[in-house]
Amino acid sequence: MPCLTSSRKQRMPSTYESMLERILMVDQILSEFLLSKDDLKEVMRRMQREMDRGLRLETHDEASVKMLPTFVCSTPEGSEVGDFLALDLGGTNFRVMLVKVGEDEERGWKVETKHHMYSIPEDAMTGTAEMLFDYIAECISDFLDKHNMKHKKLPLGFTFSFPVRHEDLDKGILLNWTKGFKASGAEGNNVVGLLRDAIKRRGDFEMDVVAMVNDTVATMISCYYEDRSCEVGMIVGTGCNACYMEEMRTVELVEGEEGRMCVNTEWGAFGNNGELEEFLLEYDRVVDETSLNPGKQLYEKLISGKYMGELVRLVLVKLVNENLLFNGEASDLLKTRGSFETRFVSQIESDTGDRKQIYNILSTLGALPSELDCDIVRLVCESVSTRAAHMCGAGLAGIINRMREHRCQDTLKITVGVDGSVYKLHPSFQHRFHKIVRELTPHCDITFIQSEEGSGRGAALISAVACKMAGCVLSP
Repeated sequence: MPCLTSSRKQRMPSTYESMLERILMVDQILSEFLLSKDDLKEVMRRMQREMDRGLRLETHDEASVKMLPTFVCSTPEGSEVGDFLALDLGGTNFRVMLVKVGEDEERGWKVETKHHMYSIPEDAMTGTAEMLFDYIAECISDFLDKHNMKHKKLPLGFTFSFPVRHEDLDKGILLNWTKGFKASGAEGNNVVGLLRDAIKRRGDFEMDVVAMVNDTVATMISCYYEDRSCEVGMIVGTGCNACYMEEMRTVELVEGEEGRMCVNTEWGAFGNNGELEEFLLEYDRVVDETSLNPGKQLYEKLISGKYMGELVRLVLVKLVNENLLFNGEASDLLKTRGSFETRFVSQIESDTGDRKQIYNILSTLGALPSELDCDIVRLVCESVSTRAAHMCGAGLAGIINRMREHRCQDTLKITVGVDGSVYKLHPSFQHRFHKIVRELTPHCDITFIQSEEGSGRGAALISAVACKMAGCVLSP
Protein backbone atom coordinates (compact mmCIF):
# COMPACT_ATOMS: atom_id res chain seq x y z
CA MET A 1 0.00 0.00 0.00
CA PRO A 2 1.36 3.46 -0.83
CA CYS A 3 2.55 5.43 2.19
CA LEU A 4 2.31 9.13 2.87
CA THR A 5 5.56 11.04 3.09
CA SER A 6 6.80 12.56 6.30
CA SER A 7 9.36 15.34 6.26
CA ARG A 8 9.68 16.04 9.98
CA LYS A 9 9.97 14.01 13.20
CA GLN A 10 10.41 16.13 16.31
CA ARG A 11 9.64 16.34 20.02
CA MET A 12 6.03 17.31 20.73
CA PRO A 13 5.79 21.08 21.44
CA SER A 14 4.91 21.78 25.05
CA THR A 15 4.66 25.56 25.44
CA TYR A 16 1.91 27.91 24.28
CA GLU A 17 4.26 29.35 21.64
CA SER A 18 5.06 25.94 20.25
CA MET A 19 1.31 25.11 20.16
CA LEU A 20 0.88 28.15 17.95
CA GLU A 21 3.78 26.95 15.83
CA ARG A 22 2.07 23.57 15.59
CA ILE A 23 -1.13 25.18 14.29
CA LEU A 24 0.88 27.12 11.70
CA MET A 25 2.55 23.91 10.51
CA VAL A 26 -0.86 22.22 10.22
CA ASP A 27 -2.19 25.22 8.26
CA GLN A 28 0.78 24.97 5.91
CA ILE A 29 0.03 21.28 5.19
CA LEU A 30 -3.70 21.95 4.74
CA SER A 31 -3.08 24.93 2.44
CA GLU A 32 -2.66 22.42 -0.40
CA PHE A 33 -6.44 21.93 -0.30
CA LEU A 34 -7.12 25.62 -1.01
CA LEU A 35 -8.19 26.29 -4.58
CA SER A 36 -7.96 29.82 -5.96
CA LYS A 37 -10.65 31.38 -8.16
CA ASP A 38 -8.31 30.97 -11.12
CA ASP A 39 -7.85 27.26 -10.26
CA LEU A 40 -11.63 26.79 -10.24
CA LYS A 41 -12.08 28.67 -13.51
CA GLU A 42 -9.47 26.39 -15.07
CA VAL A 43 -11.32 23.29 -13.78
CA MET A 44 -14.54 24.75 -15.23
CA ARG A 45 -12.92 25.38 -18.64
CA ARG A 46 -11.50 21.86 -18.79
CA MET A 47 -14.86 20.39 -17.81
CA GLN A 48 -16.57 22.33 -20.62
CA ARG A 49 -13.94 21.13 -23.11
CA GLU A 50 -14.53 17.49 -22.15
CA MET A 51 -18.30 18.04 -22.32
CA ASP A 52 -17.89 19.25 -25.91
CA ARG A 53 -15.74 16.22 -26.72
CA GLY A 54 -18.30 13.88 -25.17
CA LEU A 55 -21.12 15.32 -27.31
CA ARG A 56 -19.24 15.01 -30.62
CA LEU A 57 -19.21 11.73 -32.52
CA GLU A 58 -15.55 11.95 -33.51
CA THR A 59 -14.25 12.52 -29.97
CA HIS A 60 -16.93 10.79 -27.82
CA ASP A 61 -15.00 7.55 -27.33
CA GLU A 62 -11.88 9.32 -25.97
CA ALA A 63 -13.73 11.93 -23.85
CA SER A 64 -13.64 11.46 -20.08
CA VAL A 65 -17.05 13.15 -19.71
CA LYS A 66 -19.29 10.88 -21.79
CA MET A 67 -22.39 13.12 -22.08
CA LEU A 68 -24.79 10.21 -22.50
CA PRO A 69 -28.16 10.91 -24.17
CA THR A 70 -31.06 9.79 -21.97
CA PHE A 71 -33.93 9.99 -24.49
CA VAL A 72 -35.82 12.07 -21.93
CA CYS A 73 -37.09 14.97 -24.01
CA SER A 74 -40.53 15.61 -22.53
CA THR A 75 -41.31 16.73 -19.01
CA PRO A 76 -44.49 15.96 -17.06
CA GLU A 77 -47.17 18.57 -17.69
CA GLY A 78 -49.78 17.51 -15.18
CA SER A 79 -52.27 15.37 -17.06
CA GLU A 80 -50.48 12.05 -16.43
CA VAL A 81 -52.29 10.00 -13.78
CA GLY A 82 -52.19 6.43 -12.50
CA ASP A 83 -50.25 4.01 -10.31
CA PHE A 84 -46.57 3.41 -11.07
CA LEU A 85 -43.86 1.31 -9.55
CA ALA A 86 -40.39 2.83 -9.22
CA LEU A 87 -37.12 1.05 -8.50
CA ASP A 88 -34.03 2.86 -7.32
CA LEU A 89 -30.65 1.11 -7.51
CA GLY A 90 -27.61 3.29 -6.96
CA GLY A 91 -25.75 1.99 -3.94
CA THR A 92 -25.83 -0.69 -1.29
CA ASN A 93 -29.49 0.05 -0.56
CA PHE A 94 -32.20 -0.68 -3.11
CA ARG A 95 -35.61 0.99 -2.91
CA VAL A 96 -38.98 -0.10 -4.25
CA MET A 97 -41.63 2.60 -4.40
CA LEU A 98 -45.32 2.76 -5.27
CA VAL A 99 -46.16 6.17 -6.73
CA LYS A 100 -49.73 7.36 -7.17
CA VAL A 101 -49.99 10.25 -9.61
CA GLY A 102 -53.40 11.89 -9.31
CA GLU A 103 -55.18 15.06 -10.27
CA ASP A 104 -55.25 18.00 -7.90
CA GLU A 105 -57.55 21.00 -8.37
CA GLU A 106 -55.01 23.60 -7.25
CA ARG A 107 -51.69 22.35 -8.65
CA GLY A 108 -52.70 20.25 -11.64
CA TRP A 109 -51.48 16.96 -10.17
CA LYS A 110 -50.36 15.42 -6.92
CA VAL A 111 -47.89 12.65 -6.19
CA GLU A 112 -48.17 10.22 -3.26
CA THR A 113 -45.54 7.61 -2.47
CA LYS A 114 -45.06 4.49 -0.37
CA HIS A 115 -41.67 2.84 -0.31
CA HIS A 116 -39.58 0.11 1.24
CA MET A 117 -35.79 -0.10 1.46
CA TYR A 118 -33.88 -3.34 0.91
CA SER A 119 -30.18 -3.88 1.63
CA ILE A 120 -28.23 -5.57 -1.16
CA PRO A 121 -26.05 -8.45 0.09
CA GLU A 122 -22.34 -8.38 -0.80
CA ASP A 123 -22.60 -11.60 -2.82
CA ALA A 124 -25.34 -10.09 -5.00
CA MET A 125 -23.20 -6.98 -5.65
CA THR A 126 -20.10 -8.95 -6.59
CA GLY A 127 -21.53 -12.24 -7.90
CA THR A 128 -23.28 -12.66 -11.26
CA ALA A 129 -25.76 -10.36 -12.98
CA GLU A 130 -28.37 -13.12 -12.67
CA MET A 131 -27.89 -13.23 -8.87
CA LEU A 132 -28.21 -9.45 -8.58
CA PHE A 133 -31.33 -9.11 -10.72
CA ASP A 134 -32.96 -12.19 -9.17
CA TYR A 135 -32.52 -10.49 -5.80
CA ILE A 136 -34.08 -7.28 -7.19
CA ALA A 137 -37.04 -9.27 -8.54
CA GLU A 138 -37.39 -10.95 -5.12
CA CYS A 139 -37.58 -7.50 -3.47
CA ILE A 140 -40.24 -6.34 -5.94
CA SER A 141 -42.26 -9.48 -5.21
CA ASP A 142 -42.00 -8.87 -1.46
CA PHE A 143 -43.10 -5.23 -1.88
CA LEU A 144 -46.12 -6.19 -4.02
CA ASP A 145 -47.12 -8.78 -1.42
CA LYS A 146 -46.95 -6.15 1.33
CA HIS A 147 -49.30 -3.87 -0.63
CA ASN A 148 -51.56 -6.60 -2.08
CA MET A 149 -50.76 -5.53 -5.66
CA LYS A 150 -49.50 -8.76 -7.28
CA HIS A 151 -52.61 -8.89 -9.46
CA LYS A 152 -51.82 -5.55 -11.16
CA LYS A 153 -49.49 -5.14 -14.13
CA LEU A 154 -48.03 -1.73 -13.33
CA PRO A 155 -45.81 0.50 -15.49
CA LEU A 156 -42.34 0.48 -13.93
CA GLY A 157 -39.66 3.17 -13.94
CA PHE A 158 -36.14 2.05 -13.04
CA THR A 159 -33.65 4.53 -11.59
CA PHE A 160 -30.28 2.92 -12.32
CA SER A 161 -27.41 5.11 -11.20
CA PHE A 162 -24.51 3.71 -13.19
CA PRO A 163 -23.01 4.71 -16.56
CA VAL A 164 -25.40 3.53 -19.28
CA ARG A 165 -25.48 4.11 -23.04
CA HIS A 166 -29.16 4.53 -23.86
CA GLU A 167 -30.56 3.26 -27.13
CA ASP A 168 -34.08 4.24 -26.12
CA LEU A 169 -35.92 5.26 -22.96
CA ASP A 170 -36.37 1.58 -22.04
CA LYS A 171 -33.11 0.20 -23.39
CA GLY A 172 -29.66 0.97 -21.99
CA ILE A 173 -26.32 -0.83 -22.12
CA LEU A 174 -24.29 -0.83 -18.88
CA LEU A 175 -20.87 0.62 -19.73
CA ASN A 176 -19.19 -0.14 -16.41
CA TRP A 177 -20.02 -0.68 -12.77
CA THR A 178 -19.06 1.92 -10.14
CA LYS A 179 -19.58 2.29 -6.34
CA GLY A 180 -18.27 -1.16 -5.45
CA PHE A 181 -20.57 -3.19 -7.74
CA LYS A 182 -18.84 -5.94 -9.71
CA ALA A 183 -21.67 -8.32 -10.78
CA SER A 184 -20.29 -10.24 -13.77
CA GLY A 185 -22.22 -10.56 -17.01
CA ALA A 186 -23.92 -7.16 -16.72
CA GLU A 187 -21.42 -4.83 -18.39
CA GLY A 188 -22.14 -4.58 -22.11
CA ASN A 189 -25.72 -5.84 -21.65
CA ASN A 190 -29.15 -4.19 -21.69
CA VAL A 191 -30.05 -3.54 -18.05
CA VAL A 192 -33.80 -3.46 -18.69
CA GLY A 193 -33.48 -6.83 -20.43
CA LEU A 194 -31.71 -8.28 -17.37
CA LEU A 195 -34.52 -7.01 -15.14
CA ARG A 196 -37.26 -8.34 -17.45
CA ASP A 197 -35.56 -11.75 -17.56
CA ALA A 198 -35.38 -11.90 -13.75
CA ILE A 199 -39.08 -11.00 -13.44
CA LYS A 200 -39.91 -13.70 -15.98
CA ARG A 201 -37.82 -16.29 -14.09
CA ARG A 202 -39.82 -15.63 -10.92
CA GLY A 203 -43.16 -15.84 -12.71
CA ASP A 204 -45.27 -14.65 -9.76
CA PHE A 205 -45.98 -11.11 -11.05
CA GLU A 206 -45.91 -9.06 -14.26
CA MET A 207 -44.40 -5.63 -14.85
CA ASP A 208 -44.25 -3.30 -17.82
CA VAL A 209 -40.77 -1.72 -17.66
CA VAL A 210 -41.32 1.52 -19.60
CA ALA A 211 -38.36 3.70 -18.60
CA MET A 212 -34.86 3.50 -17.17
CA VAL A 213 -33.18 6.68 -15.98
CA ASN A 214 -30.13 7.83 -14.05
CA ASP A 215 -30.68 9.23 -10.53
CA THR A 216 -29.65 12.71 -11.66
CA VAL A 217 -32.37 12.65 -14.34
CA ALA A 218 -34.97 11.37 -11.88
CA THR A 219 -33.98 14.14 -9.45
CA MET A 220 -34.30 16.81 -12.15
CA ILE A 221 -37.76 15.58 -13.20
CA SER A 222 -38.93 15.26 -9.61
CA CYS A 223 -37.86 18.86 -8.88
CA TYR A 224 -39.42 20.06 -12.15
CA TYR A 225 -42.69 19.04 -10.50
CA GLU A 226 -41.95 21.74 -7.88
CA ASP A 227 -40.40 24.35 -10.20
CA ARG A 228 -40.84 24.48 -13.99
CA SER A 229 -37.43 26.18 -14.34
CA CYS A 230 -35.61 23.03 -13.16
CA GLU A 231 -33.43 21.86 -16.04
CA VAL A 232 -30.42 20.54 -14.11
CA GLY A 233 -30.23 17.54 -11.78
CA MET A 234 -27.30 16.76 -9.52
CA ILE A 235 -26.31 14.12 -6.96
CA VAL A 236 -23.67 14.61 -4.27
CA GLY A 237 -23.78 11.48 -2.15
CA THR A 238 -21.93 8.17 -2.36
CA GLY A 239 -21.18 9.24 -5.93
CA CYS A 240 -21.30 12.58 -7.72
CA ASN A 241 -22.92 13.30 -11.09
CA ALA A 242 -25.05 15.83 -12.99
CA CYS A 243 -27.47 16.01 -15.92
CA TYR A 244 -29.08 18.92 -17.77
CA MET A 245 -31.26 19.78 -20.78
CA GLU A 246 -28.92 20.15 -23.79
CA GLU A 247 -29.78 21.56 -27.21
CA MET A 248 -30.50 18.64 -29.56
CA ARG A 249 -28.42 20.20 -32.33
CA THR A 250 -25.25 19.58 -30.30
CA VAL A 251 -26.05 15.97 -29.31
CA GLU A 252 -24.37 14.21 -32.23
CA LEU A 253 -24.96 10.71 -30.82
CA VAL A 254 -28.71 11.05 -31.49
CA GLU A 255 -30.49 12.09 -34.69
CA GLY A 256 -32.54 15.28 -34.65
CA GLU A 257 -31.93 19.00 -34.42
CA GLU A 258 -35.05 20.36 -32.74
CA GLY A 259 -35.70 20.88 -29.05
CA ARG A 260 -33.71 19.61 -26.10
CA MET A 261 -32.75 16.28 -24.58
CA CYS A 262 -31.57 15.53 -21.09
CA VAL A 263 -27.90 14.52 -21.13
CA ASN A 264 -26.33 12.48 -18.31
CA THR A 265 -22.82 13.92 -18.10
CA GLU A 266 -21.25 11.07 -16.06
CA TRP A 267 -18.83 13.76 -14.94
CA GLY A 268 -17.42 11.58 -12.14
CA ALA A 269 -14.94 10.26 -14.73
CA PHE A 270 -13.60 13.77 -15.46
CA GLY A 271 -9.85 13.59 -14.95
CA ASN A 272 -9.45 10.08 -16.35
CA ASN A 273 -7.41 11.58 -19.22
CA GLY A 274 -5.16 13.61 -16.93
CA GLU A 275 -7.23 16.82 -16.78
CA LEU A 276 -6.89 16.99 -12.98
CA GLU A 277 -3.27 15.89 -12.72
CA GLU A 278 -1.86 19.06 -11.10
CA PHE A 279 -4.79 19.28 -8.67
CA LEU A 280 -4.29 15.80 -7.19
CA LEU A 281 -2.60 15.66 -3.79
CA GLU A 282 -0.70 12.73 -2.29
CA TYR A 283 -3.83 11.71 -0.37
CA ASP A 284 -5.90 11.63 -3.57
CA ARG A 285 -3.33 9.38 -5.20
CA VAL A 286 -3.43 6.91 -2.29
CA VAL A 287 -7.26 6.86 -2.36
CA ASP A 288 -7.16 6.22 -6.10
CA GLU A 289 -4.46 3.54 -6.02
CA THR A 290 -6.20 1.58 -3.24
CA SER A 291 -9.70 1.85 -4.79
CA LEU A 292 -11.54 -0.82 -6.78
CA ASN A 293 -11.07 1.26 -9.96
CA PRO A 294 -7.60 2.87 -10.01
CA GLY A 295 -7.24 5.69 -12.54
CA LYS A 296 -11.03 6.01 -12.93
CA GLN A 297 -13.69 8.40 -11.55
CA LEU A 298 -11.01 10.85 -10.36
CA TYR A 299 -13.30 13.89 -10.13
CA GLU A 300 -15.80 11.87 -8.09
CA LYS A 301 -13.00 10.75 -5.75
CA LEU A 302 -12.29 14.41 -4.89
CA ILE A 303 -15.92 15.13 -4.00
CA SER A 304 -18.17 12.24 -3.07
CA GLY A 305 -19.11 10.66 0.22
CA LYS A 306 -17.57 7.33 -0.72
CA TYR A 307 -14.08 8.83 -0.43
CA MET A 308 -14.29 11.95 1.78
CA GLY A 309 -13.79 10.16 5.10
CA GLU A 310 -10.81 8.20 3.79
CA LEU A 311 -9.17 11.41 2.54
CA VAL A 312 -9.53 12.90 6.02
CA ARG A 313 -8.03 9.76 7.60
CA LEU A 314 -4.99 9.92 5.32
CA VAL A 315 -4.38 13.58 6.25
CA LEU A 316 -4.66 12.71 9.94
CA VAL A 317 -2.10 9.92 9.51
CA LYS A 318 0.19 12.39 7.75
CA LEU A 319 -0.13 14.84 10.68
CA VAL A 320 0.62 12.05 13.17
CA ASN A 321 3.73 11.15 11.16
CA GLU A 322 4.73 14.82 11.29
CA ASN A 323 4.35 14.72 15.11
CA LEU A 324 1.61 17.35 14.89
CA LEU A 325 -1.29 15.23 16.18
CA PHE A 326 -2.03 12.69 18.95
CA ASN A 327 1.52 12.95 20.38
CA GLY A 328 2.81 11.38 17.19
CA GLU A 329 1.01 8.08 17.87
CA ALA A 330 -1.74 6.70 15.61
CA SER A 331 -4.03 3.94 16.88
CA ASP A 332 -4.32 0.71 14.91
CA LEU A 333 -7.86 1.72 13.97
CA LEU A 334 -6.76 5.08 12.60
CA LYS A 335 -4.18 3.24 10.50
CA THR A 336 -6.94 1.04 9.04
CA ARG A 337 -8.29 2.00 5.62
CA GLY A 338 -11.97 2.96 5.71
CA SER A 339 -12.13 3.39 9.49
CA PHE A 340 -12.85 7.13 9.32
CA GLU A 341 -16.39 7.27 7.92
CA THR A 342 -17.65 10.22 5.90
CA ARG A 343 -20.48 10.75 8.40
CA PHE A 344 -17.76 11.58 10.95
CA VAL A 345 -16.79 14.57 8.78
CA SER A 346 -20.33 15.97 9.00
CA GLN A 347 -20.58 15.25 12.72
CA ILE A 348 -17.21 16.87 13.49
CA GLU A 349 -18.06 20.01 11.50
CA SER A 350 -21.44 20.12 13.29
CA ASP A 351 -19.74 20.28 16.71
CA THR A 352 -21.06 23.24 18.66
CA GLY A 353 -17.68 24.27 20.07
CA ASP A 354 -17.49 22.20 23.23
CA ARG A 355 -15.58 19.54 21.24
CA LYS A 356 -17.64 16.72 22.82
CA GLN A 357 -18.73 15.29 19.48
CA ILE A 358 -15.20 15.44 18.09
CA TYR A 359 -13.75 13.87 21.25
CA ASN A 360 -16.28 11.01 21.19
CA ILE A 361 -15.59 10.19 17.53
CA LEU A 362 -11.82 10.22 18.01
CA SER A 363 -12.17 8.09 21.13
CA THR A 364 -14.02 5.41 19.17
CA LEU A 365 -11.02 5.41 16.82
CA GLY A 366 -8.66 4.66 19.70
CA ALA A 367 -7.30 8.18 20.21
CA LEU A 368 -7.12 10.23 23.42
CA PRO A 369 -7.18 13.72 21.93
CA SER A 370 -6.30 17.01 23.56
CA GLU A 371 -8.44 20.09 22.86
CA LEU A 372 -5.88 21.19 20.29
CA ASP A 373 -6.01 17.75 18.64
CA CYS A 374 -9.79 18.13 18.35
CA ASP A 375 -9.40 21.57 16.77
CA ILE A 376 -6.82 20.27 14.28
CA VAL A 377 -9.07 17.36 13.27
CA ARG A 378 -11.89 19.82 12.63
CA LEU A 379 -9.57 21.94 10.45
CA VAL A 380 -8.70 18.83 8.42
CA CYS A 381 -12.38 17.98 7.89
CA GLU A 382 -13.14 21.56 6.83
CA SER A 383 -10.24 21.59 4.35
CA VAL A 384 -11.30 18.34 2.66
CA SER A 385 -15.04 19.13 2.52
CA THR A 386 -14.49 22.72 1.35
CA ARG A 387 -12.32 21.56 -1.52
CA ALA A 388 -15.04 19.03 -2.42
CA ALA A 389 -17.72 21.77 -2.46
CA HIS A 390 -15.55 24.08 -4.57
CA MET A 391 -14.52 21.38 -7.06
CA CYS A 392 -18.16 20.34 -7.43
CA GLY A 393 -19.20 23.98 -7.83
CA ALA A 394 -16.72 24.51 -10.67
CA GLY A 395 -18.27 21.60 -12.57
CA LEU A 396 -21.83 22.85 -12.14
CA ALA A 397 -20.80 26.39 -13.10
CA GLY A 398 -19.36 24.94 -16.32
CA ILE A 399 -22.73 23.38 -17.18
CA ILE A 400 -24.79 26.47 -16.35
CA ASN A 401 -22.51 28.91 -18.21
CA ARG A 402 -22.64 26.58 -21.22
CA MET A 403 -26.45 26.53 -21.14
CA ARG A 404 -26.61 30.33 -21.07
CA GLU A 405 -24.17 30.70 -23.98
CA HIS A 406 -25.91 28.09 -26.15
CA ARG A 407 -29.28 29.72 -25.53
CA CYS A 408 -27.82 33.15 -26.34
CA GLN A 409 -29.34 34.69 -23.21
CA ASP A 410 -27.92 37.73 -21.41
CA THR A 411 -29.12 36.28 -18.11
CA LEU A 412 -30.14 32.67 -17.58
CA LYS A 413 -32.76 31.93 -14.92
CA ILE A 414 -32.31 28.31 -13.93
CA THR A 415 -33.23 25.92 -11.12
CA VAL A 416 -31.01 23.03 -10.05
CA GLY A 417 -32.51 19.99 -8.32
CA VAL A 418 -30.06 18.34 -5.92
CA ASP A 419 -30.07 15.09 -3.95
CA GLY A 420 -27.50 13.04 -2.06
CA SER A 421 -26.30 12.53 1.50
CA VAL A 422 -23.29 14.89 1.35
CA TYR A 423 -25.44 17.75 0.04
CA LYS A 424 -28.24 17.08 2.51
CA LEU A 425 -26.40 16.09 5.68
CA HIS A 426 -23.10 17.98 5.75
CA PRO A 427 -23.61 21.20 7.77
CA SER A 428 -21.66 23.56 5.48
CA PHE A 429 -21.43 21.88 2.06
CA GLN A 430 -24.55 23.54 0.64
CA HIS A 431 -23.51 27.06 1.63
CA ARG A 432 -19.95 26.71 0.30
CA PHE A 433 -21.16 25.04 -2.87
CA HIS A 434 -23.93 27.58 -3.65
CA LYS A 435 -21.57 30.49 -2.98
CA ILE A 436 -18.85 29.31 -5.37
CA VAL A 437 -21.33 28.36 -8.13
CA ARG A 438 -22.81 31.87 -8.03
CA GLU A 439 -19.36 33.47 -8.04
CA LEU A 440 -18.44 31.50 -11.18
CA THR A 441 -21.74 32.23 -13.02
CA PRO A 442 -22.07 36.04 -12.89
CA HIS A 443 -24.79 36.23 -15.56
CA CYS A 444 -27.09 33.56 -14.13
CA ASP A 445 -29.95 33.63 -11.64
CA ILE A 446 -29.76 30.22 -9.93
CA THR A 447 -32.23 28.60 -7.56
CA PHE A 448 -31.39 25.35 -5.77
CA ILE A 449 -34.09 22.87 -4.75
CA GLN A 450 -33.37 19.93 -2.46
CA SER A 451 -35.08 16.85 -3.85
CA GLU A 452 -37.29 14.73 -1.63
CA GLU A 453 -37.56 11.07 -2.72
CA GLY A 454 -36.34 12.36 -6.07
CA SER A 455 -34.94 9.14 -7.51
CA GLY A 456 -38.12 7.12 -7.16
CA ARG A 457 -40.66 9.86 -7.72
CA GLY A 458 -38.80 11.17 -10.77
CA ALA A 459 -38.60 7.68 -12.33
CA ALA A 460 -42.36 7.28 -11.83
CA LEU A 461 -43.10 10.69 -13.39
CA ILE A 462 -40.91 9.83 -16.40
CA SER A 463 -42.80 6.52 -16.67
CA ALA A 464 -46.05 8.50 -16.58
CA VAL A 465 -44.86 10.67 -19.48
CA ALA A 466 -43.66 7.60 -21.42
CA CYS A 467 -46.99 5.86 -20.86
CA LYS A 468 -48.93 8.90 -21.97
CA MET A 469 -46.84 9.23 -25.14
CA ALA A 470 -47.26 5.52 -25.88
CA GLY A 471 -50.96 5.56 -25.05
CA CYS A 472 -50.67 2.96 -22.24
CA VAL A 473 -53.80 1.88 -20.40
CA LEU A 474 -53.06 2.39 -16.71
CA SER A 475 -54.44 0.31 -13.86
CA PRO A 476 -57.06 2.19 -11.84
